[in-house]
Amino acid sequence: MKQFFKNLGLVLLALVLLGAWVMLPWQGALVLAVLLAVWMGLFRSGAQARSVTSVGISTLPQRLGSSAVIVVGIAGVVGVLVSLLAMAEGYARTQRNSGSLDTAIVMRGASANEVSSSLSREDIVQIEQAPGVARNAKGEAILSAETVVAANLPVKDSPTGDTGSAQVRGVSEAAFAVRPNVKVVEGRTFQPGLREIIVGKGAVRQFDGLQLGATLKLGNQPWTIVGIFASGDAMESELWADANVVNDAYKRGGGRNSATVKLEKPESIQAFSAALEGNPQLKVKATTTLEFFSKQGEQMTKVLRIIGITVGAIMAVGAVFGALNTMFAAVATRAREIATLRAIGFRGLPVVVAVMLETTLLALIGGLIGGAVAWLLFNGFEASTMSAGSVGKLSFNLAVSPQLLWEGIKWALAIGFVGGLFPAVRAASLPVTTALREA
Repeated sequence: MKQFFKNLGLVLLALVLLGAWVMLPWQGALVLAVLLAVWMGLFRSGAQARSVTSVGISTLPQRLGSSAVIVVGIAGVVGVLVSLLAMAEGYARTQRNSGSLDTAIVMRGASANEVSSSLSREDIVQIEQAPGVARNAKGEAILSAETVVAANLPVKDSPTGDTGSAQVRGVSEAAFAVRPNVKVVEGRTFQPGLREIIVGKGAVRQFDGLQLGATLKLGNQPWTIVGIFASGDAMESELWADANVVNDAYKRGGGRNSATVKLEKPESIQAFSAALEGNPQLKVKATTTLEFFSKQGEQMTKVLRIIGITVGAIMAVGAVFGALNTMFAAVATRAREIATLRAIGFRGLPVVVAVMLETTLLALIGGLIGGAVAWLLFNGFEASTMSAGSVGKLSFNLAVSPQLLWEGIKWALAIGFVGGLFPAVRAASLPVTTALREA
């Protein structure tokens, strides 16, 4: 019974420490490392831990096979975890890059996305007159009233000839002013009033038949691709054309789905939003495009993170058991050595720290390898998914950020901590006479 409560206490301690470790930033980990180094350098018990650790590390080449089990297992966990989380990071980053603080999007009140919103011509005229809207040299409001529709296009390299939904955006001439990051990199932009269209580089990667000069059938009418544009955000997955022509092709009348405006300055959003929402003739809501697109990506980002953490946790359990088996075996082979050290005056704490440092070192090596592999293979890797709140696919690049690499390292060290805790406590608490007999 006493042993049961002791093990239960260790489990609870491990859970508490792991919870604190998950919340710890890299600066906190650096402080802990410095404190550990000071303890090992200035205190007698720390010097004992340093001596035992150096002996254990020096024998690692003799236990290369068993040590590799820990390294490879943890490298696999970190590699898979970071790769999956890189999908969420890349998706969220693409959505965030689509907005800014000095532009605002106006939609019908309570609309969750552009597709479910509608604005009349009268609405757009009043939006142009709201305070805070930037104006060009002619005194005209820098506003792009836009229509969003869907088009089914053949998916590139599909062996079964599958089609996918692409987002077609009808824009006004001011669209390039409110989104200055959109640049035509091949061909030219469309001419207003003509059935000409430009396509994003992301759409070109996803769908077949979007070459410069090709003809598309949209709204039962032929359209000519006259340009390819790049933007580095969600817009790059879209097809752009003149809003009036898009409305005619899809029989949308004179209305629009949304209006994107350039603000005089980021602080103008308060006055702009208040004026629109306080206008009894309007039932609209205005937010910065940064806030809008960030919210559009929240749900998908959460799903991708949940998938990544779930898969990583399942693999981590296997890695923990592998580390436990390896370290229990390592402690057993060194039982005589540990018993001798304790017999000549080494305390239990230095032994615990030494065993855990050995496991942590192996875990750190595995984490670094796994993170490096994930970064080399998947950073910038092109992917696409259904865009939450949209009518088309969203093309994005996986992003292995420094924060993700740190998360992977934290997972690796956590696995090493759990895998080394119980063998370390057993090594320190085993009676000297028993340890000598087992050896």
